[in-house]
Amino acid sequence: MAAMLRDVAHPRLDVLFVGINPGLRSEATGHHFAGYSNRFWKLLYDARLVSEPIGAEDDDRLPEWGLGVTNVIGRATAGMDTLKPAEYVEGVRLLRRKVRRLQPRIVAFVGISLYRRVIGAPQSAPIGAGARPERFEGARVFVLPNPSGRNANYTYAEMLAAYRRLARITT
Repeated sequence: MAAMLRDVAHPRLDVLFVGINPGLRSEATGHHFAGYSNRFWKLLYDARLVSEPIGAEDDDRLPEWGLGVTNVIGRATAGMDTLKPAEYVEGVRLLRRKVRRLQPRIVAFVGISLYRRVIGAPQSAPIGAGARPERFEGARVFVLPNPSGRNANYTYAEMLAAYRRLARITT
């Protein structure tokens, strides 16, 4: 069994990206958003959140741009359908503690489904990508589309627009 994927996070980042849990490739490589079809790294560059093209193997460089990354649940899976409710409860408790300790300016939930689970929003509530009015342990909240290649709900252009909106509020 591989070791749990480590956070890339330091106190007082501009943005802490929060994923659901690592995929199997992320676990195998030891790097965040490492799936072959994941567009996270391309979106960061195209939105100008980072100044040069980087990939999953460069995740430890995120703090150079005031960015960090963590997951709600540490267990790697092929998909989120095998995650248990108790794992979310414990993961959210740990995330709250982490955000209080790190004090990022913005917590960016990478995925609308994840945001719903963490905040407790009903599945029927219409939620789009973008800034949210509530705070999460003192940090501003932003919701991003999940960049996984499995996400057919958003085109790349729609995802990029959301990441660019995030970039605008970080400057």
